[in-house]
Amino acid sequence: MKAKPKVQDADAGRVTVAAPLSTPILAAFDYLATMVAIVRPDGLCVFANAAFEHVLGLSRRSVLRGSLFDWVVDPQPLRDTVAAVLCNNYSTSRLEAQLKRPASVHGEVLPVHVIVNQMDRANPFSSHATSRDTVVVELVEIEQQTRQDREERALDQAQANKELIRNLAHEIKNPLGGIRGAAQLLEMEVESRALTEYTQVIIQEADRLQALVDRLLAPHRKPHVVSDVNIHEVCERVRSLILAEFPRGLTVMRDYDISIPDFRGDREQLIQAVLNIAHNAAQALSERMAMGDAAITLRTRIARQVTLGKQRYRLALDLHIEDNGPGVSESIRDRIFYPLVSGRDGGSGLGLTLAQTFVQQHQGMIECESVPGRTNFKIMIPLP
Repeated sequence: MKAKPKVQDADAGRVTVAAPLSTPILAAFDYLATMVAIVRPDGLCVFANAAFEHVLGLSRRSVLRGSLFDWVVDPQPLRDTVAAVLCNNYSTSRLEAQLKRPASVHGEVLPVHVIVNQMDRANPFSSHATSRDTVVVELVEIEQQTRQDREERALDQAQANKELIRNLAHEIKNPLGGIRGAAQLLEMEVESRALTEYTQVIIQEADRLQALVDRLLAPHRKPHVVSDVNIHEVCERVRSLILAEFPRGLTVMRDYDISIPDFRGDREQLIQAVLNIAHNAAQALSERMAMGDAAITLRTRIARQVTLGKQRYRLALDLHIEDNGPGVSESIRDRIFYPLVSGRDGGSGLGLTLAQTFVQQHQGMIECESVPGRTNFKIMIPLP
C-alpha cells in the first residue's frame, strides 16, 4: 500500500498524516454553488472547486497552474488580505473585488464578494514552512441572488404566457373557422370578379391567422419524440441551415466541448429552439454581412452544480449562441421572451417564445446578455 505523505506540525511538534487531494472534505466543495479556492501566499491555487472552474471557463488543470491574483482586476487589496490572514491578523476577512474571465470565453468582469479564511497548518496543502501555508478563499457572485430571483420570475412568467397563449388561441380559432366558411359561401354566390377578390382576401387572411394560431398551439400539443440527443449534431444541423440561407458575409464558428455526453430529449424541438435564436441573430447581422465580418459562434460547455427551476443538478449543458450584431434594443430587452414581442419589422415575435417553451420542456432555461457588438443567448439543460 502506498504510504501517505507526512507533514511536520510546527506548533505541536508532532507528525500529522496529510490527506490526499481526493478527500471527501475537498470533494464536498464541488457541491457548492459558490467558488472556493485554496491558495498560497503568492496566489497559486492548489485546489479549486467545480464552480470556480465553471465561472472562469477554464479546465481545473489550467486553474491550478495560475494565480488567483491574476484573475482579479485590482489584486493588491486581495494580496494584502491573504497576507494578513496568514499572519493571523484576522481569522476571517472580507472584501469586494472584480473577477476577470478569459476573453476567449466570456471577457466581461464579474463583481464578487471575497471571503478569506484561515486554515489549520496541518492541512493537506501545508508543510512545516510558514511560507507554504494556505488560506481558503470563497468568492460569491454579487448578482447570484438577483439572477436566481430573475430565473424564478422568468419561469412564472413563461407559465403565465403559455396559459394566456393557449386560451387566446382557442378563442381565436373557433370564430376564425366560421369567418372562413362564410367567405367561401359568399364567394360561390357573387358573380362580380371584383367582389370575388374581396372574398379571397378574407379567406387568405383567415388562413394566415389559422397558421399563426397553429404555431401558438404547436408546442403544447406536439407529442415528445424522446431519444438520445447529441447536442453537436443539433448545432451542426442549425449551422448548415443558417449558412444555406445566409451564404455571404456570415461566418458561423464552432467552439465545442466534445466530452459532453448524449442526453434524453426531443431532437427536433432542440433544433428548432437553437435555430430560432441563431436565425434571429443572422437577421440582426444584415449590416455586418454587407461588410463581410458578421459572425455567430456556437459554443458548448459543461456546467457543474447548477440550479435550474429550483432544482439542483450535478451536470448541465451550457450552450451559447453568440453574435457580434448591434444588440437587443433596450426597450424590449426584458420582454424578448414574451409572445408577439419583436425587435424587427415584420417579425412575428414567436421565435424566442417557442424556443423558451421547448427548452423548458427539457427542464432547462434560456438567458440573454446583450450589449452593442455582442449578444449572447445561453441555453442550460440538465445532463445525466
